[in-house]
Amino acid sequence: MSATVVATLDVDAIRTQFPILARQVAGVPLAYLDNAATSQVPQVVLDVMTRHYADGHANVHRGVHTLSHEASVAYDAARAVAARFLNAPSASDVVLAHGTTSALNLVARAWGDANIRTGDEILLTTLEHHSNLVPWVRLAERAGAVIKVIPLTIDGSLDLEACSELIGPRVKVVAFAHASNVLGTVTPVRRIADLAHAVGAIVVIDGAQAAPHLPVDVQALDCDFYVASGHKLYGPNGIGLLYGRAALLDAMPPYEGGGGMIEQVGFDRITYAPPPARFEAGTPPVAEALGLGAALEWLMAIDRTALETHEQDLLSYASERLGRLPGVTIHGTAAGKVSVLSFTLHGIHPHDIGTVLDQHGVAIRAGHHCAQPLMRHLRVPATARASFAAYNTRAEVDLLVDGVIAAQRMFA
Repeated sequence: MSATVVATLDVDAIRTQFPILARQVAGVPLAYLDNAATSQVPQVVLDVMTRHYADGHANVHRGVHTLSHEASVAYDAARAVAARFLNAPSASDVVLAHGTTSALNLVARAWGDANIRTGDEILLTTLEHHSNLVPWVRLAERAGAVIKVIPLTIDGSLDLEACSELIGPRVKVVAFAHASNVLGTVTPVRRIADLAHAVGAIVVIDGAQAAPHLPVDVQALDCDFYVASGHKLYGPNGIGLLYGRAALLDAMPPYEGGGGMIEQVGFDRITYAPPPARFEAGTPPVAEALGLGAALEWLMAIDRTALETHEQDLLSYASERLGRLPGVTIHGTAAGKVSVLSFTLHGIHPHDIGTVLDQHGVAIRAGHHCAQPLMRHLRVPATARASFAAYNTRAEVDLLVDGVIAAQRMFA
């Protein structure tokens, strides 16, 4: 019987591809553990964006000259890469939005305003980032709809029994995170999608925290919309992905008006381009789209099983080491969570923890993480959050723990 081969990640080789990891903060090498907010960018992405500006900068889908043609081909190729990354049925099902927030607002406005009526129910969860909460609350206010919320169990998982009871005939949309940006909880997307579709509701997935860590297959998940951000996927800011089921995109009116999203324009009547152009008004962020395509290619070239194993090892190691410290509470212990570790330290505000860690060269996030309802559920004003990516190491976890110990001593 042959031995099982466990794929491993060459972290040292990966680290050499990220120029920023060579810098120092407070006189020591940077330990960047704020990846749930923004991941760092490999050299290949920087090269693609620099090359566009230096050698091929032009607008897309406008000109007949060589530079415009080249930029258009590259822009469309980036969309095709995004479709492959999501396993979307077609590249035309992928809108290149400005990020997760922009994409969710697009869906809430373009689909929501056309479909939600007084008395309809919009189902969210206690986990949600404000990006997947505020647009739906605003929609409910405009339409006279009702917001309902799926609660959590003690470990930070969704309460699926309550979820089943809440998904009734008045529910028109169920919007929730694929993974929590605070607790790391991975939600059972397909199971909830089946419940939602059984009552005729659509399913909107905020994949900002899941897509960097887990393979995403929108067809297997059977979601109607899926969104993610480039800057959390080792890519640039200002660009993101919106997958939409083709029939829904075709039926949706535009979100913004301007150049590029029209067929015919008159003072009395306007006809609109088919998706995805209908939802990409104006000059797009071309360099950022190219950078996103390069980032997704870079990520897809990595063995995703090896990446997940590596990140889970860091999460387990950090949880075990921090969990041994007196006064530390780890928030979110659901099985199978992504590599996000939120914690509080008795008697010390998370902002003070973050400040002390910064003096040790360790970058984490401290605050409410744009999840105030979840903070109220946890009964804390904020948490400290370390989040891990492909280039992080156990040695950086040790620096994190050393910094937390230093904070304890300082504020004792």
